[in-house]
Amino acid sequence: MKHLISIDDMSDIDSFLLSVKDIKTVPKLHQFDLQNKILTNLFYEPSTRTSSSFHSAMTRLGGKVLSINEITYSSVSKGENLQDTVRTMGYYSDIIVLRTQNAGDAGLAAEVSSVPIINAGDGNGEHPTQTLLDLYTIYENLGRSGNFRITFIGDIENSRTVHSLAKVLEKNCRVEYLDTYNFDTLPLSDVYYLTRVQRERGSTGSYQLTENNIRKMPGDSIVMHPFPRNEEIPSWFDSDPRAKYFEQIKNGLYVRMALLRSYRDFP
Repeated sequence: MKHLISIDDMSDIDSFLLSVKDIKTVPKLHQFDLQNKILTNLFYEPSTRTSSSFHSAMTRLGGKVLSINEITYSSVSKGENLQDTVRTMGYYSDIIVLRTQNAGDAGLAAEVSSVPIINAGDGNGEHPTQTLLDLYTIYENLGRSGNFRITFIGDIENSRTVHSLAKVLEKNCRVEYLDTYNFDTLPLSDVYYLTRVQRERGSTGSYQLTENNIRKMPGDSIVMHPFPRNEEIPSWFDSDPRAKYFEQIKNGLYVRMALLRSYRDFP
């Protein structure tokens, strides 16, 4: 695999999840694996967790990072197009992690890039590395990465995290969607995956889990959210053992370490 543009590019997800488990068990064993590699974080949209976790992952593997997290101060502000920027950063680094505003941009970048492109979210398209950390979190908690019930709740149309994860799970899971913000009851599920209303993409409305919703969730279910969250999950729920969204954030580091490490022999 040269580029990771879509979750479809990951040919053996189960093997990858095992590699994440190995790294999470003893991360210091891999602290020199990428000591001669340089990663470019090229972010055309704001990011906290994805950008920082890739930076931390590369550093923990012994590599270095060029960060372009504010394009106002790059040549993009002078009218440089995406392809020229990607070509340029390919001369300076070994891997490019790319986030953009438009679905399909990561694919366009891959067409011209001399180094691997990792899609860190392209508009309302896909977010494959989020999918991998979501799957790993499910695997840790349920003991399997398939054959369970999941309900996606929230801004389904504009959620790239939902688009990527559903691609994988629709093959062998019972998947339900609640894209209305006025639900009274939730279906019985093993996993509840909530997303925020993406106002920056034109979505409107709001919703929030209620005490009544939460009481009806199975005791062994888990609640996930890709973050950032707004009002959809009240903070008092954070201490509930079913709340797994901070585990997702933590697992993002190990997933991205495993992914970057897979490129250690790439020329």
